[in-house]
Amino acid sequence: EKAASLHQRASSDYEKCVEFNKLMSDVLGRLEDAHCYKTADRVMGILIDCNPKQGAQCEKAARIGDKMKKFERDKGSK
Repeated sequence: EKAASLHQRASSDYEKCVEFNKLMSDVLGRLEDAHCYKTADRVMGILIDCNPKQGAQCEKAARIGDKMKKFERDKGSK
């Protein structure tokens, strides 16, 4: 939930974008440590599209936002 909220603010704020990327990287590491590979793969899919660039608006914000919404929806249905 924190990541989804952070991503909404990150698309036009470089610092928030970097924070989102770091948070998702940390989540990925914890998922892999817990052997939750299917969920880790989904987080990796989000990180593949997340490439913070200073001075530029996120080109894939909508795509990442859609992935985050689907991730939250699927997580809530389990």
